[in-house]
Amino acid sequence: MDATKITDWSLIQSFLAVADHGSLSAAARQLGRSQPTLGRHIQSLEAQLSQQLFERHPRGVQLSTAGTALLPMAREMQQQMYHLSLQAAGQSEALVGTVRITASVFAAHYLLPPILAEIRIAEPQIELELVPTDASENLLYRAADIALRMYRPSQLDVITQHVTDWPLGIFAAKSYLDRRGRPKSAEDLWQHDLVGYDSNDLILRSMQAIGWQVERTAFALRCDNQATYWQLVRAGCGIGFCQTAVAHADPGIEELSLGVDIPPLPVWLTTHRAMRETPRIRRVWSLLAKALQNTQKSTPQPPETSPVIDPAATER
Repeated sequence: MDATKITDWSLIQSFLAVADHGSLSAAARQLGRSQPTLGRHIQSLEAQLSQQLFERHPRGVQLSTAGTALLPMAREMQQQMYHLSLQAAGQSEALVGTVRITASVFAAHYLLPPILAEIRIAEPQIELELVPTDASENLLYRAADIALRMYRPSQLDVITQHVTDWPLGIFAAKSYLDRRGRPKSAEDLWQHDLVGYDSNDLILRSMQAIGWQVERTAFALRCDNQATYWQLVRAGCGIGFCQTAVAHADPGIEELSLGVDIPPLPVWLTTHRAMRETPRIRRVWSLLAKALQNTQKSTPQPPETSPVIDPAATER
């Protein structure tokens, strides 16, 4: 198969989208094009290569032998086009254009809106796009220009900066504490309803790191969506855990000072190496880093020591 005959990159885009999604309609939705357009692209590509690339079946399409052979070459072309796009975007010298930021749903909901408002005031010519997701967006494919992470990314060809740590605390709605009483010690927690994650083991690992040998069943109510999780705590469903900067701003929430040292969440900014020196990316990065650091300036720090408690040794 002579792939050098292909001169139109959009045909390869359409081919890859159909190969990935298994149908013209799903691929059209992903690319934002019409189904007839994708059909014409596939027909044109097949005509240029004199090969049938897909076999039709009742529920969509699947790659033919020729299409399977073309796939790795198409992937390589995709990589080269993305690298070209990154290099071209990195040449822009003006503080204008769009910066796409991705962050967790929780950070995007509770922490970033006022920060982005300040960035817009400082740089009104820079347009901002916020992508709230708990999935890891691929910076190579320009799914985002800057990523806000709670861990140090290990992807190749990216630049990272540890900008701050977000302290965590134990909190509950005042309505819950008025109803159930206020725990006086860490041991008292096991007499209360705890709100935790479901399949996400972040809270479990954090609790185990400070010596609490707990299982998922220790949580009376479980939810993996972190923004919804916090709403459950605010509604009085039980005692939960949260970044102190968010919880301290809520008048209906009370912090429980139980002498427990919870490891903070590290905050990292990440961008693709080719984009880091683009003026608008560099400027938004700088403003983000400064604002994220400032969110913790007035936040009380957790105590220096923590008890090691085995909840299995206490009665529920």
